[in-house]
Amino acid sequence: MRTTIGRLLHCSVSRMLRKPQIEQYSFGAKRPKLLVTCSDIPGSYVDLLREKCDVTVCSGTNRAEILRSVPGADGILWLTADRLDGEVLDAAGSQLAVVSTMTSGMDYVDADEFARRRIALGHTPTVVNGPVADIAIGLMLAAARRFHEGRQKIAAGQWEMRPQWMLGQDVPGSTIGIIGFGGIGQTIRKRLQGFDIARCLYTGRSRKPEADLAGAEFVELPTLLRESDFVFIACPLTSETVNMINRETLAMMKPSSVLINVARGGIVDQPALVEALRNGTIFAAGLDVMSPEPLDPEDSLLTLPNCIVVPHLGTATQRSLLDMFTITANNVLSVLAGGQPVAPFRK
Repeated sequence: MRTTIGRLLHCSVSRMLRKPQIEQYSFGAKRPKLLVTCSDIPGSYVDLLREKCDVTVCSGTNRAEILRSVPGADGILWLTADRLDGEVLDAAGSQLAVVSTMTSGMDYVDADEFARRRIALGHTPTVVNGPVADIAIGLMLAAARRFHEGRQKIAAGQWEMRPQWMLGQDVPGSTIGIIGFGGIGQTIRKRLQGFDIARCLYTGRSRKPEADLAGAEFVELPTLLRESDFVFIACPLTSETVNMINRETLAMMKPSSVLINVARGGIVDQPALVEALRNGTIFAAGLDVMSPEPLDPEDSLLTLPNCIVVPHLGTATQRSLLDMFTITANNVLSVLAGGQPVAPFRK
């Protein structure tokens, strides 16, 4: 069973970061077999896992290697974005008790298959809220104030010294629209408190009590798109949201509006977005996610001066990585010690 005393992990990060904890668990005489699907994690974490577990670490993120390594595993720390499905579970064997991803979004996981086999499934939901909201605000400012285009002008020797050159969009006094008012959407709203926005709209499957406290108004998607100056996408990728932002819905937006996507690339019809940015249907876009990932270096998105593109950096901070790995490990160890995931995924 889980003890009440956690073990502090000493790692070489800034002293300003709190140190995450991997709890101590008792497995009796048994040493559970764990598979860690990627080696790009602090070695000190693996050392902690190895104190009471037999641990196999995949050297890369190659699916074939994962399938070769997974047989006999009691628990899996799934650290890749590769498809997590029945093929993996079949390869692992009937002894597999728990898998935890190191993500919040679970669109690449066959959760129904886990439920059918009664295999525990964990993820890392709330820890991503802050860093993803931070990058959303960064993309908003970068796109609205034309950072990428301005850098291109400097490189091309086209810096003009006149008052109306490179004017951007104002955040103060604007209407903000948030598609998906879960943890990330709510944190984006909190980050916007110091920007003196005029209104905050949101849409989703239902009204949220938290939205009333945050001063956000529930509206249907068309209303949000028509009235918002900045539109944040912060909803899961599902069969209902795939290509939600398309040629038709982009045409509802203001020509001065900015689109920010920190959710999943598949929510946006990418060719339609390129067209909208080229012809001025919307002013600019900021993307931390796209389709496919990695993006082809020749993709049309990268040719647009009014599109800020970063390579899925939403949770790429030292603290986020450590916190997410800690939760992933505790999800798996807790189940193997006879408990439940500390952060179970519920569809």
